[in-house]
Amino acid sequence: MSLLPKDSSITKVQNQDTGGNQLFPVFLKLNDLHTVLVGGGNVGLEKLTAILNNSTHAKVTVISREFLTEIHELAAQYDGLTVIQKSFTDDDLNDAEVVIAATNDSDLNKYIRQAAHDRKLLINVADKPELCDFYLASIVQKGDLKLAISTNGKSPTIAKRLKEVLNESIPDELDTTLQQMSELRNTLAGDFADKVKTLNKVTSVLVEPKITVNKNFIWLIWSTIIISLAVVISALYYREPQFKSFIEGVPPQFYYFLGAGFLFALVDGAIGMSYGVTSTSFSLSMGIPPASASMGVHLSEILSCGIAGWMHFRMGNINWKLFKLLVIPGIIGAITGATLLSSLEHYSMYTKPVVSLYTLILGWVILSKAFNIKRKKSTDKVKRISLLGLGGGFIDAVGGGGWGSIVLSTLIAGGRSPIFSLGTVKLARFFVAIAGSITFISLVTSDHWPAVAGLILGSALASPIAARISNKISTKTIMVSVGIIVILVSIKSIVAFITKVL
Repeated sequence: MSLLPKDSSITKVQNQDTGGNQLFPVFLKLNDLHTVLVGGGNVGLEKLTAILNNSTHAKVTVISREFLTEIHELAAQYDGLTVIQKSFTDDDLNDAEVVIAATNDSDLNKYIRQAAHDRKLLINVADKPELCDFYLASIVQKGDLKLAISTNGKSPTIAKRLKEVLNESIPDELDTTLQQMSELRNTLAGDFADKVKTLNKVTSVLVEPKITVNKNFIWLIWSTIIISLAVVISALYYREPQFKSFIEGVPPQFYYFLGAGFLFALVDGAIGMSYGVTSTSFSLSMGIPPASASMGVHLSEILSCGIAGWMHFRMGNINWKLFKLLVIPGIIGAITGATLLSSLEHYSMYTKPVVSLYTLILGWVILSKAFNIKRKKSTDKVKRISLLGLGGGFIDAVGGGGWGSIVLSTLIAGGRSPIFSLGTVKLARFFVAIAGSITFISLVTSDHWPAVAGLILGSALASPIAARISNKISTKTIMVSVGIIVILVSIKSIVAFITKVL
């Protein structure tokens, strides 16, 4: 079987043409072709791994005098992989259809290349672009979708970095869309032209230009709204005695929690977690009992998470399958945790340091995640989603926070798309917050409603902005700041308790 062009003049023209990347991308069915790979060292292992990762049923014969242990382990896993321990000879290519030379002997690689060309076979020579008939591209794969990246052999490192960028930016859920399109195509009736017209119409949303708004214009709108509100409130304060009396009658605690709720919701929108733990830590430091603090957090999150969830829904950031697996167990966990904590409200003197210890641990978790933010993600997705939702809802209700820190971080660490995980967790949190709030209101009698009202209003005002700025701010800086603040506030509460007891 000859894969090289019969007219060598074509190859000469290509070699002389330096006008950009002249490579023609193709996808080989390695399951049907016989690949011979010469070399059993690190380079050979790298090439072999690339092949098997993309084609698990590929028929590959590896020839070398010595082999790494990992290659033998792969041979035990893949039926199509054959390992032959011997020196290379020309006859080893008699049944080959694709050849890869991956030895550390440059003379041997050139000899293998000549033997391949004598049989008119295509060959890839590792780390020698000028000797290659084809390159092994960096591959981005999302289910059946596969993208190949080539730099014309100039910089494999650039190709690797582009692979990382595309892996992050292309959601895993795109494969679900691909499967749905395949099913739709199979159900279409009519001739070829009608089918193409329908499919083009359905997929037009993928290529339609998005309407962009100048960022300065957006900030101008927000500034105008804030200034207008300030002017109206000032006018009412100085001209309407009743309004002035109302404002002066509002407890200062309301304003403290209004500002805190706004700030914490902005931070939560940027990193997808920490609203509960920061709000609870702040509430405890302001003298609010644990059950009342958790109730305030959950009540404020009904509105803020509802708004954020709606914004993410409008932006298409919801994975509905993941949502269904999270929301019901999360509600059950929240009701159970709220019931337990409410029954201990009369013992708030003792539960407060316990909750502070919990927030201290969460602060440390957030801080540690900040310094490992570029850590390689696991390729194995979390499978026990319902159990994760149940535990997250329970711990969140008992400690007044932790849903984002536990559920969202676990999903992302398990290889799920950050933006889809963030949107889904936010929407599920809305229903979890409702369940926890109803339970707390039914069981807890609180005198701290100004603080609750401040959190509700402050977080609601920040929610639309928070959804827009998600992943737009330096995540590491914010996480470090939040972690340090939570740790310090929690330590303060614990030290205050110990001092009081002693």
